[in-house]
Amino acid sequence: MTSKRLEQLMSWLKEQNYDMAFLHSTENVFYVTNFYTDPHERLMGVFAFPEAEPFFVCPFMEVGQAKAAGWEYDILGYHDHENPWDMIQQTLHKRDITKASAIAVEKETLAYARAEAILQLFPEASLYAAEDKMNELRAVKEPLEVEILKQAAELADFGVQVGVEALKAGVTEMDVLAAVEYELKRKGIREMSFSTMVLFGEKSADPHGNPGLRQLKEGDFVLFDLGVILDGYCSDITRTVAFGDINEKQREIYDTVLKAQLASLEASKPGTRIGDIDIAARDIITKAGYGDYFPHRIGHGLGISVHEFPSMSKANDGVLKEGMVYTIEPGIYVPEVGGVRIEDDVVITKDGYETLTKYPKELQMIK
Repeated sequence: MTSKRLEQLMSWLKEQNYDMAFLHSTENVFYVTNFYTDPHERLMGVFAFPEAEPFFVCPFMEVGQAKAAGWEYDILGYHDHENPWDMIQQTLHKRDITKASAIAVEKETLAYARAEAILQLFPEASLYAAEDKMNELRAVKEPLEVEILKQAAELADFGVQVGVEALKAGVTEMDVLAAVEYELKRKGIREMSFSTMVLFGEKSADPHGNPGLRQLKEGDFVLFDLGVILDGYCSDITRTVAFGDINEKQREIYDTVLKAQLASLEASKPGTRIGDIDIAARDIITKAGYGDYFPHRIGHGLGISVHEFPSMSKANDGVLKEGMVYTIEPGIYVPEVGGVRIEDDVVITKDGYETLTKYPKELQMIK
């Protein structure tokens, strides 16, 4: 799998007449090396070329892990007292690579100081964006990636189940959040995809709210938004349940969001314009009178990053392809009343779609 991805990258460099690429982000490094790590402030990256073999630069303490992950090419491992750019220059010179006019980099995230370091090595070079190509490669998942994402989704389902079972009068948002993450740790999950959200009552009306010590009471919506990282891949689920009896307004909001979510799912198939997935849900929510309370896009790509290409907004003219994985997560958020969001992870299949997250979506009244 790694060799295939490198071959695709090398072919692209050749097509574009680029002399080399430097990939430094944790996500793209993992994609081409199968080695997942956060180097913090230390330099880590892959130098790839149209013809020559690539090489990987990383802290010396992680060389063994990189090899164990399957990287078969040269590794430059450096100690903290060493300047890795000196080692990079020496390696390039040994390969007779002393000139370059076009270098592909991740322009959106490459630190200015590192861009300067590259240009000091190659003063005549121009830097070009590698993001579009990497996004294109990562957007269509291979069967093994889909299998890992399915397993990550199952663990997200489990997390919601734990959260629902922890609900009782007087419990705090942080109590429930702690229960969810504790049980996932016991399943072997070291890291969540993002900060887990458990929001009660009026706090659920904030799409990106912060859990705290708000206590659960009768008539509250409870919004769970969580995901795990499994073998380098993310899941992302949102479910909203009711604690005790709720009023007709709350029921109307929930039913509208569920109807919108199902409509977006039904529109999910190869060849569909991505923006139409958003519009399918937005039209339903708008016609129900809640258009102003749906402030975000319908979803986002999902994979190595929890938010990745494509952006599932109504303006996206791209089309869905078999193997794409993304979220569908319409929501309605009414201040002082509460919010409802229902989110699934979806993979496009040959003829349609499959939801990877399976936790029930029908309104649950927790007593």
